[in-house]
Amino acid sequence: MTTLVICVDRSGAIGRATNVPMPVAGWEAVRSLVTDAGLADPEDASVNCLLEALRVARDLRDEREDAVVAVVSAESDTAVGSDRSIAAQLDDLVDRYDPSAAIVVVDSAEDERVLPIVESRMPVDGVDRVVVRQAHDLESTYYLLKQFLADEQLRSTVLVPLGVALLLLPVLFVQFSPAVALATVAGLFGAALLYKGLGVDRAVAGMPERVREALYAGQVSIVTYVVAGGLSLVGGFFGVLAASELEGATVAVEVMEFTYAAVPWLVVAGVTAAVGRLLDELIRDEGIRTPYLNLPFVIVAVGLVVRGFAGYFLAQESMIDPLRVAGVAISPVQRLAAFILVGVVVSLVGVKLASDVGTETLEEVIDAESDPDGE
Repeated sequence: MTTLVICVDRSGAIGRATNVPMPVAGWEAVRSLVTDAGLADPEDASVNCLLEALRVARDLRDEREDAVVAVVSAESDTAVGSDRSIAAQLDDLVDRYDPSAAIVVVDSAEDERVLPIVESRMPVDGVDRVVVRQAHDLESTYYLLKQFLADEQLRSTVLVPLGVALLLLPVLFVQFSPAVALATVAGLFGAALLYKGLGVDRAVAGMPERVREALYAGQVSIVTYVVAGGLSLVGGFFGVLAASELEGATVAVEVMEFTYAAVPWLVVAGVTAAVGRLLDELIRDEGIRTPYLNLPFVIVAVGLVVRGFAGYFLAQESMIDPLRVAGVAISPVQRLAAFILVGVVVSLVGVKLASDVGTETLEEVIDAESDPDGE
């Protein structure tokens, strides 16, 4: 039962420094290699890796185990070529020693990437990473930085917004006060992080293709979506206009006034978009799916409930006139209860209509949502 103690050098520094054919195996051969590598570059961390491999092999022999120390070093400048050369050297060692297990000795995070290649050829009992004590923090920071810069998504998520913020900061400091400048940069940086974190970038990237397909397919929804966007802008405009007319009101009251004025327009916009999708379903003559049929009722129900709550808070602040039915004033609580009740009724009507007319059952909708790949 032979245990192979393997010093892995994915960078190929040992092979280039010593010009010794790889792999190198055996106690005397590796000890001689340590001398050659140390004389070529005493500051190279690979020397410590070689010494650690010798130490591990010596400890195993002291425990009466048959241990063989070996060194594999990459012989190519490319990542794929380096891994393939190390794989060939490992195959050579397996043919020569037929090891029952291996202990891998590395000196960096880059060398640890070779671990799956070793595991595919022999069982690995342990991984020993040796780092020079004086350089531990520096090396860890270096490799973390290197991995960060190699990740394209992290670079685009962090470095690009940070660079734009640093470019904008001097301009904002000149034009505005420091507080406004810092607040603007922080807001832009937060928006950029949310843009990437919420996956908005992927939706925006795929939007031109979806629009092109919709135009070529003659879908009605493309028109209703544009109308819905216009109605949403109108709702936002009226909401801002209503909130700006308040004098001396708190921020909470202004938000409620904006919501109260904008919600009807937003609801009409949502229903318009949903109706357009329903028309597409009818044109394709494939039956109306339950979620699309129920969506307009859900939008109306949510709009009623949201407007009811906004009206309740405004009525409490006497910002709107009390609602009257047959000459009888309705209290804010009764008004809120009425809106909630109507919203629930509309939602139930939508569920009933969707279950009667829709081509999918509730169980099919739930199964489709839980298994989006259809497996």
